[in-house]
Amino acid sequence: MSSCIICGKSVEGRICDLHEEDALFEFRGSRADQLSVDRYYRGSVDGFAEFGVFVDIGDSVTGLLHRSELDQRLDSLDWDSGDTVYVQVKNVRDNGNVDLGWSIRQSEREFRGVLVDDPEIGHSVLLENEDDEEDEKAASESTADESTSQSDDESSADDDSGASQPDSESSTSAGAVSRASDDDRVEGTASVGGNDSGSNTAVMTESDEEADAESEASQSDETTDEPVAAAIGDLDDHVGADVRLEGEVVGIRQTSGPTVFELQDETGTVDCAAFVEAGVRAYPEVEEDDYIRLSGDVRERRGELQVETEDLDVLEAEEREEVEQRLADALDDEARPDTADPLAEDTAVAALSDELVEAATQIRKAVLTDRPVIVRHANTADGYLAGSALERAALPLVTEQHRRADAKYHYFDRRPIEGGVYDMDDATKDTTTMLDNRERHEEKLPLFVFVAAGGTRESLDGFDLLNVYGAPSVVIDDIDVDGAVVDTVDAVVSPSADAVSETTSTALAANVAAHVNEDVRDDLQHLPAVSFWEDIPEPYVDAASEAGYDETAVSELREAVALEAHYQSYEDKRELITDLVFGDDEEDVGGLAGHIAEQFREKVDEEVSTARANLDHRTVDGVDIAVLDTDAFTHQYEFPPESLLLDELHRDVRDESDAVLGISTDTMYVRANGDLDLHELVNEVSERVPEGGVATRSVREGTIRYLAGERPAVLDATLDVLADEL
Repeated sequence: MSSCIICGKSVEGRICDLHEEDALFEFRGSRADQLSVDRYYRGSVDGFAEFGVFVDIGDSVTGLLHRSELDQRLDSLDWDSGDTVYVQVKNVRDNGNVDLGWSIRQSEREFRGVLVDDPEIGHSVLLENEDDEEDEKAASESTADESTSQSDDESSADDDSGASQPDSESSTSAGAVSRASDDDRVEGTASVGGNDSGSNTAVMTESDEEADAESEASQSDETTDEPVAAAIGDLDDHVGADVRLEGEVVGIRQTSGPTVFELQDETGTVDCAAFVEAGVRAYPEVEEDDYIRLSGDVRERRGELQVETEDLDVLEAEEREEVEQRLADALDDEARPDTADPLAEDTAVAALSDELVEAATQIRKAVLTDRPVIVRHANTADGYLAGSALERAALPLVTEQHRRADAKYHYFDRRPIEGGVYDMDDATKDTTTMLDNRERHEEKLPLFVFVAAGGTRESLDGFDLLNVYGAPSVVIDDIDVDGAVVDTVDAVVSPSADAVSETTSTALAANVAAHVNEDVRDDLQHLPAVSFWEDIPEPYVDAASEAGYDETAVSELREAVALEAHYQSYEDKRELITDLVFGDDEEDVGGLAGHIAEQFREKVDEEVSTARANLDHRTVDGVDIAVLDTDAFTHQYEFPPESLLLDELHRDVRDESDAVLGISTDTMYVRANGDLDLHELVNEVSERVPEGGVATRSVREGTIRYLAGERPAVLDATLDVLADEL
């Protein structure tokens, strides 16, 4: 039995079932049926087809990475034939075909160990121990013919055992050093402290001892210099020298050789390797998020700098506070953008200049500290446009920060929310995912940015769950955000109550995005105009026109995004929305959008016509309220959704009706001429129907929930309250 290289659990081989997907495997077999499903393998690109990429796994097996498995379009892959890639085996078919899956980890160092999958050995072994396993197997087989002479030689073997012992020890020591030096990005590490006995002498080969002896003799008369205090960003100037660093431990990897501490200060990040013995945790008292002072020798390994740790101390009390504050101040200075002019003249945006800068700072800070950014937006045209603006600004920064082809998928995600409410269902899914990523991939908890969503008290339970784990959050919403939400999240961009109707979430988010990355400012000019369904402010009309979008193009784009927002509510694909919103064909800006907008208008006009014909007009105290039974006169689960249909219907009949109610089994949609406080409406109705279970579902969608059995009473009470209000 051996132990798992990650958790230490006793297992057959070197990896337990729980952590098998965290390791990378080298395949040594010759047949497809020898592969293990769900494992990640190193492969090489064999060729391309319209439907995917052929990848060689080992020397004898080829699998297909189908284009549907990719997180980006096939033609955008930066792969050439022969390139090393990392894939997951999803299925091995009876005919020998191998189905492969995409791995977001596309470098060896992102896996937590490299193992050999060799059917001849029968269990997984460390890559660097592969030769030892094969020699051991061969040796055990070769002893079969020597059994008759073994007894005659026992006494002489006993006499020589003392002399042979040193050779055995030397062989073991050499193996230990080899494991340390072969580990990815970690070579030649020094021996360090970290055990209770105080015996920290590195295991060395005989040639190493001779070399060190000569070195010590030549330097016996020299005085050892003290380590030089240095910043990580300046280590290029200190290669070969002893330095002293201070910073935060942002990652710890236990390799089969040394322990690697990822140290970050205000100027950069560097790997610091500490070695006690192969596979043994150095400085076990050090944890992530600790602040430390470290001394060591700067070396260049495989083109990257590395510090070979000689001494390490965890900082406490005032020393920790001093370094922590220094790093925080430097990060804030680097992340905080200068105040930028609004994309167009907008009094609501101009009044929020400080809030725009703060929200942009939070996003930039997340990118700089390798914290994933998750944008949660309403599944509406306004929500998608706002989320796309932030995506457009953040992705270049993410790519620049990580220099990896898949970084934009790993460190930035955009997920739609139904109804603009961040409820416990959404929060539970997000929390489960982020905790799993932290456990399995040592990923930081993400920054959540809520756009056109999360601004009302109905989202408080979801925010509270995120806060339990310390995940930061930002809200950008065009409503007057609830005070309880303001107190719960880290930053808010929200207009004052009297400016709510003058702007959109897209206008706010696009201006935040311009602060996040000023290089994409021109790409954002047309977005605010697109987000207004009517009465577009003239400055935004002019800005869109300058960007090449006339009135027709703006309208078509809005409708196209609204249609796709419905169909992508549960599985968003970034490329289609990007093509729609930021089309590169300057001669036909609305080409794709125009085609989709035709479908939008056809479907909406048909549904509005049907709904209008089936309106039940109720007159209460001189107030005309049009009531639509959405269960009976709409196509449920098809486009347009009830919320969008009620918006269109209200615009169509508002000259003849003061309000429109859409009523289903247990949900009511409220649309009214003029301002209406939905929470106050719900409170009034609840008082009149105390057993109706009446509650606000979504202020943004104007929806109310109630018990299905109390539907008639709730409708009557709502009509009365609306008549009083209007």
